Amino acid sequence: MKGTHASIARASRIALALAVMLAPAAQAAVTEQEAAQLGKTLTPVGAERAGNKDGTIPEWKGGVTSAPAGWKAGQKRIDPFAGDKILYSIDASNVDKYKDRLSEGQMALVRQLKGYRMDVYPTHRSCGFPDIVLERTRTNAREARLAANGWGLEKGIGAAVLFPIPKTGAEAVWNHKLRYMGEGRIEQYATIFSNKGGDFTPLVQQQWTWVPFHSPKNKGVEDVGGVEMKLLNAVLSPAARAGELILAHWSMNESSDAWLYFPGQRRTRRAPTFAYDNPVPGYENLESVDQYPMYAGAMDRYDWKLVGKQELLIPYNSFKLIDKSRKYKDIYLGEFLNRDLIRYELHRVWKVEATVKQGMRHQIAKRVFYLDEDSWALMVADNYDAQGKLWRVQESSVFPAPELPACVGQEFVSYDLSVGRYIGENATQEQPETDWLAGREGRIDPRKFNPDELRRVGER
Repeated sequence: MKGTHASIARASRIALALAVMLAPAAQAAVTEQEAAQLGKTLTPVGAERAGNKDGTIPEWKGGVTSAPAGWKAGQKRIDPFAGDKILYSIDASNVDKYKDRLSEGQMALVRQLKGYRMDVYPTHRSCGFPDIVLERTRTNAREARLAANGWGLEKGIGAAVLFPIPKTGAEAVWNHKLRYMGEGRIEQYATIFSNKGGDFTPLVQQQWTWVPFHSPKNKGVEDVGGVEMKLLNAVLSPAARAGELILAHWSMNESSDAWLYFPGQRRTRRAPTFAYDNPVPGYENLESVDQYPMYAGAMDRYDWKLVGKQELLIPYNSFKLIDKSRKYKDIYLGEFLNRDLIRYELHRVWKVEATVKQGMRHQIAKRVFYLDEDSWALMVADNYDAQGKLWRVQESSVFPAPELPACVGQEFVSYDLSVGRYIGENATQEQPETDWLAGREGRIDPRKFNPDELRRVGER
């Protein structure tokens, strides 16, 4: 019997050793020496503080965290960089010269869309965060961790960056998914479905977004019941769709849930497939559920690889794009967004590659993500189909909102190269200013985000 017990004990030790060796890379820890660099060689949220060698990326000095003199939240935004001149432009004639600073998707757009160009401006590292985010990020650097499955979130506190020194691709993507843009917002925007003739009917919607994880009172993942964010969306126009409602719940460790209300049916029903690569209802098959906003939802269908850092030309400080004096018809053109309005800057980004796991399925078989090191926003996504062909190219942009203070982003675009169309998302130009302080100042009622409330609102 002693021999048997010894064999069992020895087998248990071997199994434990193998479990440690084979545990997901998600469990890789940040050393004390690495964490000590936050606020020194690294910014408090993990970016490189110094500029690059040739000076085209400047040193980070805290970002834009104070409002222009006399400006108040809700007023027209003032572009602090309006006087900047274009440094150079990239088009089909010179795109190869800049291939080291572009993604494959960006190069494809320049080469395939006649008249498409990228205007490059001086780089401003305008993204900062409130003090609470900087302070709490230090705690997360040492304590936040993914679940044992390698993709879910097990531990971390909100109102902070989760993984300022990421060791895996999944950690870097969580920084995007839960980047700080306040505790909740109320916004009104249009979704634009392009056609080559240039005519379109905007789908105008009002949306309430609640992120309880970013409350300064948050004590961790379990404190919010594993909720990533909740969203309630109401269609305002066109008249044929007015009154449609959608309620969506994103979870830190499960796939998303959604409920739909259609006025003609006067009933609320649960959406059985509001997750992964299922098309967003009514979006003309131009966007999958997990492409909004840029990327969201459960990460279990992919293997996530952290490739490393590089310099990339990305939309940034896009004040011309969000200018409320502009009309949709002047921005969203037949084959692409008005190129005069998109400002590109050279920034350092984290590159992450996601490939579908063996035995899993997803129409987007491979995704290549580029995340801004200063804001952790996903700025460019190249999406490939099952044959390895570039399929959809997404670009977003960010600008500093000093009322938070943090960089925020709404407008993003997804070009579908297979059908020659694009979808322009969260287009706010003809709409009121977004209320980024709604969650902080109590203008969002958490009780709104449940199916019973959806029925009540729909039946009023």
